[in-house]
Amino acid sequence: MIRDDIKAALVTAMKGGDKDSVGTIRLIQSAIKNRDIELRTAAQQPDDDALVTEVLQKMIKQRRESVDMYTQGGRAELAAKEEAEIAVIERFLPQQMSEDEARAAIAAIIADTGASSMKDMGKVMAEVKSRHATSIEPAKASQLVKAALANA
Repeated sequence: MIRDDIKAALVTAMKGGDKDSVGTIRLIQSAIKNRDIELRTAAQQPDDDALVTEVLQKMIKQRRESVDMYTQGGRAELAAKEEAEIAVIERFLPQQMSEDEARAAIAAIIADTGASSMKDMGKVMAEVKSRHATSIEPAKASQLVKAALANA
């Protein structure tokens, strides 16, 4: 499980004296704990690895946005810090699909759902999330679905 990998990595980083990794891993654990608290009253609990992956993907998205803002603002040192955090977070993500694999998976979902226009994007994205939540980043999936539906 991804949670176990995160705990083990925290211990290793602490023993190795890697303060940057320790800080980032603690942020990861905090975000996961917050998500667990949010879902306490939920009727349906998601798969644990899917939940952790969702949290990690959200954290990466936030940091990429920060990198863009810091770069535009001329704060290269802060952008570099965010990039370092992204690298630590990405270590815990499951193997992501390649661009071609993602396109093929999305094409199959479009065929299965019978989607034919941009009106069907929500239906396609819901199916992508249910089938491939841990292996396709949502932003990337959204771009690929838009492109596929625009050409349909």
